[in-house]
Amino acid sequence: MATKAALETQLAVVAGFENPKVSLEQYPTPPGLAAHIVHLADLRGDIEDRTVVDLGTGTGMLALGAALRSPAQVVGVELDAAALQTAADNAKRVGASAPIHWVRGDATRLPLCLSGDHSVTVLMNPPFGAQRGNEHADRAFLESVATIADVSYSVHNEGSKEFVEAFVADEGGALTDAFRATFDLERQFDFHDADRKELDAEVFRIEW
Repeated sequence: MATKAALETQLAVVAGFENPKVSLEQYPTPPGLAAHIVHLADLRGDIEDRTVVDLGTGTGMLALGAALRSPAQVVGVELDAAALQTAADNAKRVGASAPIHWVRGDATRLPLCLSGDHSVTVLMNPPFGAQRGNEHADRAFLESVATIADVSYSVHNEGSKEFVEAFVADEGGALTDAFRATFDLERQFDFHDADRKELDAEVFRIEW
């Protein structure tokens, strides 16, 4: 197994959004955070020989990280066609050998029919619901996860643990791991008042 640092280096070539859409809260997942999540999932046996699904894949960061760790296949679901094309281009940059399927669709209304041949792991960095009219967006993503996943890793806004635990308990699952993470984000939208900002987040591993 390659090191986490090596995985981060491989993911550093992944291009971000050319024209990010604020309504979709399109912020790139930093390669360091993606490498950490994928490496942890791999150590827990949640990647190799599994179907890995990245909901709201954006330009493919988490999907491509998983594709470098011997999954049976990877599926990236994204609503934005331009981002999905960038994800396909990024797959060529990264050079992963695992089968990758890019699916255009709404992650909250999954256009998927997965076979039962492999266990399913979901990796995702969903919208936090920070924009007006988009509140509780991460809940809608979790509702989709609950229908397909055996295990999931997801990134949420800091302070989300109580909500996530309650949701998972209602679905009969268990939150097994939680850790804090920091996004170092460059300015993307006109309403940002700084060139860079650190965003505090939390990552949860859930068994469904």
